[in-house]
Amino acid sequence: MAEQASLSGLTEQQAKEFHEQFKITYSAFVGIAVLVHLFVLAANPWF
Repeated sequence: MAEQASLSGLTEQQAKEFHEQFKITYSAFVGIAVLVHLFVLAANPWF
């Protein structure tokens, strides 16, 4: 039985692999954004 592709054209296994990498990349992006916001706050506090 052949695997049925989703709307994206990925198989379920490919979608899971993509999702795992996406979570890592998104977490790194959020972490860097938080650090940058903290540095800006430390350099130029508004209170």
